[in-house]
Amino acid sequence: MNTEIVGVQGLRVWDSRGRPTVEAAVWLADGSVGRAIAPAGASTGSGEALDLRDGGAAFGGYDVRRAVANVGGEIGAAVTGMDAAGQEALDRRLVELDGTPGKTRLGANAVLAVSLAAAHAVAASRGVPLYRSLGGEDATLLPFPQIQIFGGGAHAGRRVDIQDFMVVCPGAENFAEALDRTAEVYRAAGALMREAGSLAGVADEGGWWPTFDTNEQALETLVRAIERAGFTPGDEVAIALDIAASEFGRNGRYRLGLEGRELDSDGMVGLLAGWIARYPILSVEDPLAEDDAQGFAAFTQAVGDRVQVVGDDFLVTDAARVRDAAARGAANAVLLKPNQRGTLTETRAAFEAARQAGFAGIVSARSGETEDLTIVHLAIGWGVGQLKVGSFARSERMAKWNEALRIEAALGARARFAGAGVLGRDAEEGRPGLRPGPAGAVPQTPLLK
Repeated sequence: MNTEIVGVQGLRVWDSRGRPTVEAAVWLADGSVGRAIAPAGASTGSGEALDLRDGGAAFGGYDVRRAVANVGGEIGAAVTGMDAAGQEALDRRLVELDGTPGKTRLGANAVLAVSLAAAHAVAASRGVPLYRSLGGEDATLLPFPQIQIFGGGAHAGRRVDIQDFMVVCPGAENFAEALDRTAEVYRAAGALMREAGSLAGVADEGGWWPTFDTNEQALETLVRAIERAGFTPGDEVAIALDIAASEFGRNGRYRLGLEGRELDSDGMVGLLAGWIARYPILSVEDPLAEDDAQGFAAFTQAVGDRVQVVGDDFLVTDAARVRDAAARGAANAVLLKPNQRGTLTETRAAFEAARQAGFAGIVSARSGETEDLTIVHLAIGWGVGQLKVGSFARSERMAKWNEALRIEAALGARARFAGAGVLGRDAEEGRPGLRPGPAGAVPQTPLLK
């Protein structure tokens, strides 16, 4: 095994929105190669690392020819000769090479693609899947999935203010069963919307695109879909929300366009707390805007003993922000999006900061996705415990759910399922704790080696 980097190449490919994005390939001295594709978000936090786009008229300004050229040019020259197995040193070189806080010179899309491709190349050199290369033989924990049923906000023309209405399956015994239950709820939700004449199509991440009259109507419909699918709301299938409040809130004011009303920070906390009291909600992401740390803390104090309070735009996969939020008592979980930071090492640092703070973690896709499967392997390799990749439709989403199924099958009797305990409280320390559920019965077909 010789993991010296001998070649780097960029390729312009396409994401799920039909926009250009960056693929990187990294070759090693022993002939191994790794490839990875950078995703892109629509709802983004102001503290995220930034893609490099070409601007101009072509493809609405979203072309990435400069970023692709950076991969094979300046980045490739800088990392050739380095040991790809030294991920931290490699990523440090990438960060220093760009030299800007938001990776705006070379582009976070270019930097991330190379960082992830190097990890894939090392896994190929070792002859193991990426999750095992990252976590070794102990990487056996299948994540608890959050799966979108209704899309809203920036993902569905802002037809509803709330961005994601998702389901989680606290009663599932294994990953495969969680997907089975989600499939039934997804079908039931679509049928209910067709019957009511409120189905406008499919949103960015594959969830149903709704035409509800109020935001709460989506919650009511989701509970009905769970029941129509034959499950008990709360016990067998429950709800997770991504409010994405930064999309409609600023300076402590929140404008709910669908309902034509404006709330202050306390009003927003009260609205969501009321929903939590009335509906089987177990997780709420970005309940307040990224500039409302006080509101985040108030919400966490009000309901953090009952639900998972997740920071996305608020924390942007940043270790320092996680530590600061923990000190404030704001949030108790972090969303982990590699392209928010730009390297694998920085993403891992945010997760480590979360673990030290007692926060839970959720590895997440973006709304502009591809067939790339890296995040599934990160969730399992690092034992994060939760995974969010969008809905139960569209191949860029299903590719990731299916990859987790393959890994569960390959692990066989060694597979553990994070289960609903990942959303619970640590009884001794009174904070979010990863409590893996039972392994459950999964096929033992050796699909991966």
